[in-house]
Amino acid sequence: MKQFTFANPLQEGAGNGGCGGSKIRKPKDMVWVFWQAPERKQKFWQGAGKNLFFLSKWLILAFVLESLVLAYVPNEIVRSVVGDGNLMSVIGAALVSIPAYLNGYAALPSIDGLLEQGMGAGAGMSFLLAGDATSIPAAMAVYANARKPEFVAYLSFAFVGAVASGLLYSLVA
Repeated sequence: MKQFTFANPLQEGAGNGGCGGSKIRKPKDMVWVFWQAPERKQKFWQGAGKNLFFLSKWLILAFVLESLVLAYVPNEIVRSVVGDGNLMSVIGAALVSIPAYLNGYAALPSIDGLLEQGMGAGAGMSFLLAGDATSIPAAMAVYANARKPEFVAYLSFAFVGAVASGLLYSLVA
């Protein structure tokens, strides 16, 4: 008897307790008052510094991209491709987001620049949702762990859901 396609979604060897699996196998007590232990306080500040650097570099890139879009991409091009909120503009925004979406930190300022130039609200919503799920880095992460039928379903559900959400948002915005 043929097995249902989604019954075993992971590729062979994927999942072997990764993504925090060692924490389940070797649990440790939670220490809420971390600042009383010098090594934990040092680890906290190192993590805070890494997060600050990570966020800063992506936000700087995002604002540079927004400035470039505002300065060099004519409003007429943006309006003609993704401006009027119809089906094609929402689909176009979802398709453009696949190679253009960097990450959630950089996407919002980029969308802000495009909205200022005439991008429709539904197209912006579609760009954000489709890009988050189908961008090249996100898709590579799923592709590395999922079998091909599940990967195709993942991309399809994400794309269709983003377009549907964009269209719905166009109606209410």
